[in-house]
Amino acid sequence: MKRQNYDGVVVTAPVSVPYVRYSQETAHWWIARALKQTLDVAGLSPHELDGFSVSSFTLFPDTPAGLTQHLGLSPRWLDSIPMGGASGVVALRRAARAVQAGDVDVVACVAGDANRIDSFRQLLSSFSRFAMDASYPYGSGGPNASFALIADAYMAEYGATREDFGLIAVAQRANALAYPNAIMKKPLTLEQYLNARPISEPFGLFDCVMPCAGAEGFLVMREEEAQKRGLAYARISATIERHNAFPEDPVQMRGGWVMDIDELYEMAGSGPEAIDLLQTYDDYPVISMMQFEDLGFCAKGEGARFVREHDLTIIGDFPHNTSGGQLSAGQAGAAGGYLGLVEAIRQVTGQAGGTQVASARTAMVSGLRHDQF
Repeated sequence: MKRQNYDGVVVTAPVSVPYVRYSQETAHWWIARALKQTLDVAGLSPHELDGFSVSSFTLFPDTPAGLTQHLGLSPRWLDSIPMGGASGVVALRRAARAVQAGDVDVVACVAGDANRIDSFRQLLSSFSRFAMDASYPYGSGGPNASFALIADAYMAEYGATREDFGLIAVAQRANALAYPNAIMKKPLTLEQYLNARPISEPFGLFDCVMPCAGAEGFLVMREEEAQKRGLAYARISATIERHNAFPEDPVQMRGGWVMDIDELYEMAGSGPEAIDLLQTYDDYPVISMMQFEDLGFCAKGEGARFVREHDLTIIGDFPHNTSGGQLSAGQAGAAGGYLGLVEAIRQVTGQAGGTQVASARTAMVSGLRHDQF
């Protein structure tokens, strides 16, 4: 059955609450600031908001339902997206369908998390029972060690090198230097990347994201509503969502995008050649390289060659993670799953400032969960 398009629904008012390395503020504080900012952009009062979608790891023990009391909201449509790096894409597509169906008029999609001293370690200790059961017995605790195994298998299978992964990290750092909210503000050379402190073979320091606190948000509404309010907006060409793809694979070196990518491009009415910039979920460079392949920009196993042959910076021929991505902007918990999407909205609406890609009209955004992609 052919999927219905998203005609008449748009995404607008992208906002970012500047990241900080550590903060004593709660997730509620961060989410509230992103919500206020996106409503202010649209000229909406909290009482006019009738839809709310929330993603957060550190909101516990509260829930989005409890958060409406904290914030004085009374939405008729409420969603909780506990999907980490896939949160932004999933929130957008579900909110868009709700608006399209008439269940809600305006949805604020917000992700935010706190980051106190030692909170990241505490979060990882209970992040996923499945991941704990699968990796802890082998002494592979936490994402760095687990994803290092994926990177090692990928390198052995396809001949990618640390230099190839470094090209992604270095390009993203160059982009981050033009993004005011990025945590990492020092230039990064390939030599520095290769000589960085080892973390978990083959990963070094610059293969890993910097945990931080922050929030991201945007609004989903009808196109006529955005026009009435004088808002710059982006249309949604197509979306896909897939969970637990390829469970038979001994190592996850491909993602669920592979299963539905043809349908995505058919729905969009165009292919990879139409994409002006790409925002991938980048908890590690190897994962971005996989997405270059799985999203159809090159064949499987050719990600390293693709990286060598393209300039991934803002001014390059293949702009990628234009705000620096999580590797250089920082990973603000669940907001990391929003970072690329919020930046993409800015890009195609001409609001990206220093990171603006010339003539950016069509952006692609992909996301994934840490424990399942």
